[in-house]
Amino acid sequence: MSKIFNSPSKYIQGPDELAKLGGYVDPLGTKALVINTPSGVKRVGAKVEAGFAEAKATPVYEDFNGECSENEVNRLVEVAKANGCDVIVGIGGGKTLDTAKATAYFMGCPVVICPTIASSDAPCSALSVLYTDDGQFDRYLFLPANPNIVLMDTTVIAASPVRLTVSGMGDALATYFEAQATHDADGATCAGGKGGLAALQLARLCYDTLMEDGVKAKVALEAGALTPAVEHIIEANTLLSGIGFESSGLAAAHAIHNGLTLLPECHGMYHGEKVAFGTLAQLVLANASTEQLEEVLGFCIEVGLPVTLGELGVEEVTREKAMIVAKAACAPDDTMGNMPFDVTPEMVADAILGADALGHYYLD
Repeated sequence: MSKIFNSPSKYIQGPDELAKLGGYVDPLGTKALVINTPSGVKRVGAKVEAGFAEAKATPVYEDFNGECSENEVNRLVEVAKANGCDVIVGIGGGKTLDTAKATAYFMGCPVVICPTIASSDAPCSALSVLYTDDGQFDRYLFLPANPNIVLMDTTVIAASPVRLTVSGMGDALATYFEAQATHDADGATCAGGKGGLAALQLARLCYDTLMEDGVKAKVALEAGALTPAVEHIIEANTLLSGIGFESSGLAAAHAIHNGLTLLPECHGMYHGEKVAFGTLAQLVLANASTEQLEEVLGFCIEVGLPVTLGELGVEEVTREKAMIVAKAACAPDDTMGNMPFDVTPEMVADAILGADALGHYYLD
């Protein structure tokens, strides 16, 4: 199988970049369906409108309903068709962006992705994660191309709730461990081929950046400061993690995340918060060294990522609940098969319970 490397055609990061949005859209189309949430419009609507003031492209604004589901994508495709749109712009968090990417795919038109938070590695990928209308994981929609443009306005992102950027660190935390596991297993990437050295090194750089700048960035964000550490973490959460996972592969951490969506108690937690715990469970599953476990646990505790099931909202931890998660995580169409050894649901349930116990041990 050939090696493959995927990335967005253009990645732009810096202060107040949304104010230039229209100029970036102009080369791609004449009428843009701009998808945003009502709360997002309040945050950045004026800046987005200003970004189209000098542009030739005409914006058509449409609210996102909050869930990246097949029904929502179909609705937005009809809105785009009815308005004659030839480019899609998604503004907001991961689910808004995944919805924009899926809408553009079914429309057969370019897409511009504008995250207002750095809470996941979704923006850069040729992938949309579809959920049911009530928020349960449905399926991965693999797309034939990455976004035409990913536009990161760091002024907006730095003003978002700190928990969201920390959640992005949790998503990025899994990247290197899943990339290395897939590499060791000679597994397939999300892009369809085998991973190469470039993506694996970007995944490693993602992890090293988190360890170097994660705590500094969190402290700066809490002070309302856009420092170099914050810029580095935004890039790690988005570009490094996005390319690292897509062009290397996912493994146990994200599979366990998908299983956790079956527990109603976890629905209030962010994607990256569940992935962070999934990363810890993957390390337990692989019998990682004490040094590695302590580094990951220490990082999570210091920045405020969950290391126990209780912190994810699961008040009563039982083997039965762990098995619900584990069986879903081991589904044939999920990514557990990229671990470099055979895995059973019982092994995953034990890893989940072991990770929870370790989290309590280090917290207490």
